[in-house]
Amino acid sequence: MLSLRMELPCWCLLLLSCLKSLSAHNDFFTSIGQMTDLLYTEKDLVTSLKDYIRAEENKLEQVKRWADKLDSLTATATQDPEGFLGHPVNAFKLMKRLNTEWGDLESLVLSDTTDGFISNLTIQRQHFPTDEDQTGAAKALLRLQDTYRLDANTISIGDLPGVKHKSLMTVEDCYELGKIAYSDVDYYHTELWMAQALKQLDQGEESTLDKVTVLDYLSYAIYQQGEIDRALEYTKRLLELDPEHQRANGNLKYFEFQLEKQRKAAEAEGEKQKERGKRETSEKKKKPKKKASNQLIPERKKYEMLCRGEGIRMTPRRESRLFCRYYDNNRNPMYVLAPVRQQDEWDRPYIVRFLDIISDKEIERVKQLAKPRLRRATVHDPQTGKLTTAQYRVSKSAWLTGYEDPMIEKINQRIEDLTGLEMDTAEELQVANYGVGGQYEPHFDFGRKDEPDAFKELGTGNRIATWLFYMSDVAAGGATVFPDVGAAVWPQKGTAVFWYNLFPSGEGDYSTRHAACPVLVGNKWGELLFVQFPIKTFIRLESICLMRPQSLLKRMFIFKSNLTQCHN
Repeated sequence: MLSLRMELPCWCLLLLSCLKSLSAHNDFFTSIGQMTDLLYTEKDLVTSLKDYIRAEENKLEQVKRWADKLDSLTATATQDPEGFLGHPVNAFKLMKRLNTEWGDLESLVLSDTTDGFISNLTIQRQHFPTDEDQTGAAKALLRLQDTYRLDANTISIGDLPGVKHKSLMTVEDCYELGKIAYSDVDYYHTELWMAQALKQLDQGEESTLDKVTVLDYLSYAIYQQGEIDRALEYTKRLLELDPEHQRANGNLKYFEFQLEKQRKAAEAEGEKQKERGKRETSEKKKKPKKKASNQLIPERKKYEMLCRGEGIRMTPRRESRLFCRYYDNNRNPMYVLAPVRQQDEWDRPYIVRFLDIISDKEIERVKQLAKPRLRRATVHDPQTGKLTTAQYRVSKSAWLTGYEDPMIEKINQRIEDLTGLEMDTAEELQVANYGVGGQYEPHFDFGRKDEPDAFKELGTGNRIATWLFYMSDVAAGGATVFPDVGAAVWPQKGTAVFWYNLFPSGEGDYSTRHAACPVLVGNKWGELLFVQFPIKTFIRLESICLMRPQSLLKRMFIFKSNLTQCHN
């Protein structure tokens, strides 16, 4: 008798804590820290899927054994049916098989072993990334491509600087990027990625996509950029593959008509030039063209140049005035015996970096506190003074106070001891984690004159200074840059940079306009603190001992004069 009992695996769902953590958030692409949870979610799904496969294999193995047994039995029985059934046991067993065992077999075949896997998948899908996440990650790739001047093939083969785990892009991946760009009417990137998809198809990569579909998008994107002759060539190639393609046939006639129209217009213009005479043409040629070197470089271009490590460089004379030193903030009791190392990063505005200022243990504790609270980063709306989500800031943030953990209070006290600025009116410690291509475009940390209510909601005055911890190294990209002056400060785990946003008069220092470059490879964690005026206190900043190079050099012992040796 066939045993139809089958032991199915016990399906396990995700840990409730994991689900709770995931369910509280969205915009996964804006935070690498939270995206790591998705890897464990996917690992759990793979385990569940393998259990389902094993259950199906067990079921099929039982059906196979039953079929093999009956195959042998019926082969013998049908050779002499009457003689076989003449044995009463055989007759009984035939009745039993057809009345009972075949029914049990039917139940076995129809049994649904997917229940555990499907229920697990259904529950977890509630916390999966959305279309917005997929589109956001795709746009981040396009942003990285532009900022760091990467060609599509370099990204597709995963040949990025500092990358540890190379990952190849498939034809479908390239096509998806092109489609997302196409949806945004971004024909430049549509062309780049459809061309890459076509290249990989031409190289023999297997794909569910066909060349006709890719060529259709590619030719149209090229046409939209005004290159009708190239669009025509791709259209002809498409028609070689699919002569009946209705849209391509229409485009072929249209492109040929437009090219003929351009040719006739060019000939007519040539005739007009001849009539005007060669003298006028030669005089124009003799006129020297004005050089564009004096033209102002757009801020966006300067920002991207600095992100790539290009752009303005400090003169050797200015650079020679930058030093490293042991710093105790005018013999602060906490640092008299163990001063911290400090180095100059830039002179105007004056930016300093504190080395080994936050320990690995403190960093991990801050991350542990911040990760469950990470939310899409917000910025101050200059009109309302309220916090709002901005598309130009791709990261997630969490705010921590000293009341929540003694370590946060200890970090705040350290900042106060080293800057001499009271933390009573400082904002909460803001922990930021940048996502795929995470960035923060050029901005000011202080409120301008046209933003009188910039920090009204916080109940404080304007931001005097900014303190920025770097809690991770970044393999490539992720610099803090100051486009107006050409400064670039690169992330270095365990360090912090500090600068004043206001002059001693209380006026804003517009040279402190800065940006966080997109993270090309790696995971960037930062910790920000903004020190502000007490709103009810009338105070002149001249009374605060501002850290300036001159006063520092008078009272601090310089331990290295060459900045290249600062980390030795």
